Amino acid sequence: MEDIVQVLKAHGPLTGKELQEKTNLTIFDLWFICNQNPDLALITVGKKYLRLDKHVEGYARLSPSIIREFSNYTLVSLKEQKDEAGVLAEGLYQSIIGISKAKFELAKDIMEKIIEAQDEPQVLREKVCFIIAGDVAYGMAHLEPRAEFSTGIMVRGSDLDIVVIHEDLRSEDVKKLDSTIYEWKYYLLKHPNYREEIDYILKDLSTVEKQLAFDRFETMVAAKVLAEGEFLSGSPALFAKVKKMILEHGITEKLEALTAKSHEEREKARELLLKQKSFLKDPVIKHLFYTTEEREEFF
Repeated sequence: MEDIVQVLKAHGPLTGKELQEKTNLTIFDLWFICNQNPDLALITVGKKYLRLDKHVEGYARLSPSIIREFSNYTLVSLKEQKDEAGVLAEGLYQSIIGISKAKFELAKDIMEKIIEAQDEPQVLREKVCFIIAGDVAYGMAHLEPRAEFSTGIMVRGSDLDIVVIHEDLRSEDVKKLDSTIYEWKYYLLKHPNYREEIDYILKDLSTVEKQLAFDRFETMVAAKVLAEGEFLSGSPALFAKVKKMILEHGITEKLEALTAKSHEEREKARELLLKQKSFLKDPVIKHLFYTTEEREEFF
């Protein structure tokens, strides 16, 4: 604790990640100490939102994970530094919004280029809509370096989760569209000026209808992505049709119920960990504290 106090006196309020770099404590020990000590003040910015995870009972957990939230979205300060921390917290929040906006605009620009590269761009503007989901849609994108799953290439933070919905589009047009998106995916991944990951899927409207059944993990994920998604490009009318289908199937209410449950489970896990560190060995609590993908980064 003395080391933490000295670092904060010398450097002022810091994020969890910055504080860890200056104290050399493990991220878990640092989180544990900072959440237990009454002389410290913690300000967390941004929002928590539902993520579906096969490793969690009932599939529902909150994102960011407990450790990601502390590392990237929480400012730690001494009590007497609280005003300074508040100013820095607002700056941190605006930075997150700026990152999210920049990623959104990049995705929008790329999708526009993809449309224009097709044989009949106007047909795509009428029969296809491009939707962005995930961190960017929630305004919670980050730039923490991470390895892209299939290649191991290091990319810049949150990926660009793109869903492409089409209606009455010829199969040859779907194939060309898929090919063009894939070319851009590879380009953005490899180019040193970007190092961005596009994670995308194409589906027709009949597939959307089936997935709104919300009856197993895969359909729940698909429905959630569509519910949270924001319009990028293409047909606003088709986008509106998808959103109407989501309402008609009661997806919003189902997601709200899962979100409420995930908040309860998160708080329960947090309380248990603050009582006894050994609870981190429990696989359920561990997956709420950090995701499988985050293990290498933090530990």
